Amino acid sequence: MADLPWHDVGDFEDADRGFIAELSPAVIRSLDGGVVWDNDAYDFLQGDCPATAHPSLWRQGQLCARQGLYEVTDGVYQVRGLDLSNMTLVEGERGVVVIDPLVSTECAAAALKLYRAHRGDRPVTGVVYTHSHADHFGGVRGVTGGGVPILAPKGFMEHAVTDNLYAGPALTRRTLYMYGAALPRSPEGQIGAGLGMTLSTGTMSLIPPTAEIERTGQEETVDGVEMVFQLTPGAEAPAEMNLLLPAHRALCLAENATHNQHSMLPLCGTVVRDARAWARYLTEAIALFADRADVAFASHHWPTWGRDRIERFLSQQRDMYAYLHDQTLRLLNKGLTGAEIAEVLRLPPALQQAWHTHGYSGSLAHNVMAVYQRYLGWFDGNPAHLWEHPPRESAVRYVECLGGGAAVVELARRYLRENDLRFAAQLLNHAVFADEGNKEARDLLAEVYTRLGHGTESATWRNFYLTGALELSDGIVPADVEVTPADFLAALSVEQIFDSIAIRVDGPRAWNERLSIDWHLTDLGERHRTTLTNGVLVQQPEPRGTADLTLRLTKAQLVGLLSGQGVEGVEREGDTRVLRRLVAVLDRPLTDFAVVTA
Repeated sequence: MADLPWHDVGDFEDADRGFIAELSPAVIRSLDGGVVWDNDAYDFLQGDCPATAHPSLWRQGQLCARQGLYEVTDGVYQVRGLDLSNMTLVEGERGVVVIDPLVSTECAAAALKLYRAHRGDRPVTGVVYTHSHADHFGGVRGVTGGGVPILAPKGFMEHAVTDNLYAGPALTRRTLYMYGAALPRSPEGQIGAGLGMTLSTGTMSLIPPTAEIERTGQEETVDGVEMVFQLTPGAEAPAEMNLLLPAHRALCLAENATHNQHSMLPLCGTVVRDARAWARYLTEAIALFADRADVAFASHHWPTWGRDRIERFLSQQRDMYAYLHDQTLRLLNKGLTGAEIAEVLRLPPALQQAWHTHGYSGSLAHNVMAVYQRYLGWFDGNPAHLWEHPPRESAVRYVECLGGGAAVVELARRYLRENDLRFAAQLLNHAVFADEGNKEARDLLAEVYTRLGHGTESATWRNFYLTGALELSDGIVPADVEVTPADFLAALSVEQIFDSIAIRVDGPRAWNERLSIDWHLTDLGERHRTTLTNGVLVQQPEPRGTADLTLRLTKAQLVGLLSGQGVEGVEREGDTRVLRRLVAVLDRPLTDFAVVTA
């Protein structure tokens, strides 16, 4: 810790620069009175770092917990600290253009109200989604009901929906771990999420964009606000873009350059990101925009002012992602596995001295393993790892070989005394998976996870460790969230709707089923056929011949069927039992499956 630049208070000065007003109290409620955001819960971060937190992460929490309305530059404002992400407002000729309207409609509405209280009751005349993650569009109905230009990068709708559709329940469960949703906000519990404090828990929404940005260099004007775009697909998001506001000499970096090392593969799960492309986009951003901007801001954290500082910031961010990519490839080509590379790879000292390269959201270790996975996959080449037993079966055998559950606990205590928390956790994980009723093992593993969480610099690692400890002690915390909001379902294409049904088919139960259904979407003028055979639901457009059952319905009625609303008002022709047979083999996903127990 002593070698970190603690004397550098520049981030604190930047985080406070342009402050106008805060929301007081910083508590946002839903219409039924439930709390969807409480930034006041983090007031404890104003104190000194305790022994239960990593000093660097505590510092990051202090910075991210700042909230209120800030002036970025003349005509450009941000509301920060009222959700995981920032809302940016650019004043136009008639109103204001909103960039990234937060996660929840309640938070977005509160942010807009705070802005209007100090800048006048300007109408929202346009919206920009910088990328396809929900914390950058979910609050849109809190600022507009539509009827204004909404710009987004090419491919936005496909990825905005599918990112939350196909693996939605599993992502939801793991997201609760990553953001520490069930943890108390306290020096011993959740102290942030690296990119911000946490996710709000209000109403998510989605209004489809009216126009997509299709190429780098494309220029658009909304309400007199000129914007020049740079597409960055496959970096932090599969559909993402930076943009320059030339009249304001202000550069929006979306989530491609923030004040931490981002994640190549978030712990909640997603498609592995491309560190090589990410670095190259930052090189391109420097060439395109660095001499045209006096301030750079992002959809998280605080801005950076001054041309030289912007270029240094972008260059260091670029070098960080390029280094972890290139060095991982160098070492994997020498035969090291992902875990081995993660153990030895360190950033160059000059980069390590920059606070914004630290892994508060990502981490160097799991980013290295993500790069390894992108190129070589899950298998490290060792045949012993090719067909291992699943975790519970392996645990039973390990515990047996080590002399039983009590013996494993005693071994773990020895490693705990030696401060080898990592191996103590491995041993105790085996003991718990082999016998969930082993209370001594569960309690000790919870203690180990707590100590690991309190010692890590990464907020997402801390939240995972501490949530694991909580669930070992108190049991599984149920997910009180809507997996697929109504706006997301309405935004699905017909093909995506059928995809969402196909991934719910219980293959073994459907092995011997043979059925076909024609779906006539009367409002779209489309005809689709789904055929179930060999446990696979296949779809095809414009089918020929006849099916076992024909349904004539609107897209809204099809979405209703997905939501369990029944078939009222749907015209049917053929064997109506076919639909019941299909429904009978559909599985229900879980959002409360076990993580730290078998």
